[in-house]
Amino acid sequence: MAKDDNLPDKTSSQVDAFLSKVAAIPVNKTQGVPGRLMFAMDATASREPTWDKASNIQGEMFAEAAALGGLEMQLVYFRGFGEFKVSLWLNNPKAFLRLMTSVFCAAGETQIAKVLQHAVNETAKKKVNAMVYVGDCMEEDVDKLGALAGKLGLLGVPAFMFHEGDDAVAAFGFKQIAHLSGGAYCSFDAGSAHALRGLLSAVAAYAAGGRPALEDMAKKKGGDLLKLTHQMKSLSK
Repeated sequence: MAKDDNLPDKTSSQVDAFLSKVAAIPVNKTQGVPGRLMFAMDATASREPTWDKASNIQGEMFAEAAALGGLEMQLVYFRGFGEFKVSLWLNNPKAFLRLMTSVFCAAGETQIAKVLQHAVNETAKKKVNAMVYVGDCMEEDVDKLGALAGKLGLLGVPAFMFHEGDDAVAAFGFKQIAHLSGGAYCSFDAGSAHALRGLLSAVAAYAAGGRPALEDMAKKKGGDLLKLTHQMKSLSK
């Protein structure tokens, strides 16, 4: 597999300076309508060993997102025996952080199909600009997930799939979801925290200001951010 398919490069440092510029990204919103970012997490037991660290990274991403202004966020997570939770849409980063950091892991199977279906349902009510998913495994039918991802693509909701670890089945499935929805895939581990934080913030920028905001920053910074926009352009052709 080509190295460019694996975002971010685990040795990359080119995204580190991105966060300081996030607040300067031009935000293009339609008549004051805030962007909407759905953030979904796998909270099953397999993620418990790295849960605290991942939560800190995700928390810092939301702090950066707050600087953008005009962004509503919804938390979605699953765990345990069919437990599937959805928050209200919030524009208060502190309240969102408190909510997110209160989540704990519990043994159970993945429920990615429910996540994707929920994103479809939500954007049918009111436009969702982007969806982020963070997980480490996939225990579901990839064709069913692909069909749902295709619906998101038709609705213009890109799914940004962040893959913790190196599970090959999950990597294949996550890439298919990203491809069919018009989003992008990246893998990460404990050694790529800075790059992950930068790319999560890039997705927040996209949700708040659209592709022009993301592409503008990518042109300035290059590196992994430019790879991300190249993925999105190639998928839209």
